[in-house]
Amino acid sequence: MKQYFGFIALGALSLAAAGWVFLGQPQPASGPTAPRTGTPPAPSAQDTAKTSAAGFDFYVLSLSWSPAFCASDAGRNSRQQCGSDRKFGFVVHGLWPQNDQGYPEFCGADKNERVPDNLGRSMLDIMPSMGLIGHQWRKHGSCSGLTQKQYFDKTRDAYDRIKIPADLSTGDQSKRLSADAIEAAFVDANPGMTKSGIAISCEGPRLEEVRICLSKTLSFRDCPEVDRQGCRSNAAEIIPIR
Repeated sequence: MKQYFGFIALGALSLAAAGWVFLGQPQPASGPTAPRTGTPPAPSAQDTAKTSAAGFDFYVLSLSWSPAFCASDAGRNSRQQCGSDRKFGFVVHGLWPQNDQGYPEFCGADKNERVPDNLGRSMLDIMPSMGLIGHQWRKHGSCSGLTQKQYFDKTRDAYDRIKIPADLSTGDQSKRLSADAIEAAFVDANPGMTKSGIAISCEGPRLEEVRICLSKTLSFRDCPEVDRQGCRSNAAEIIPIR
């Protein structure tokens, strides 16, 4: 009998040991997996730009009449664009992603992002200021969904797409033309452009900029909102290149 009870006690100890081993092992979770904690990585500036770019409808190529800028207070402080040896006519102010109503701006995560020196300097023949180039990337290029190089390549392609009317490009003497006449000169020089796809900007009595609407593939297109905001001067002064 004592031997019998000994076998029972030994069996009980074995079962207890097996239970302890089983309970001590990691068990698979039952039910839904618990959500991960922690902060996801912030999107890169390029990812943010690509997301924001999905909403824009077309581009506005803004061509600035450099002599008018150089005659302004801001221009007098821009030696790179307005120094005594700088004889620019129409230059690129910017290539702006635009919606039919309104426009996106400053889409990048880094509001102080810089344009590399070698890339910026490659644009100085048509955008004659490193400060301008950097600002245009941060405010407008970051909303294009393009890399910096792609954006500035697109800007040059847009500039090359436009033929500047010969009687407006020389800048050899002061002229006064109505905004309508300036638009008509650009339309005549660029087949496919219409007066509903171009707008003149004036600074007081002076011609300041010509803004041309282009599709994402750089075809001419109409843009009623941009056109409505244009200058309607009957005698915009085109000051000469000095």
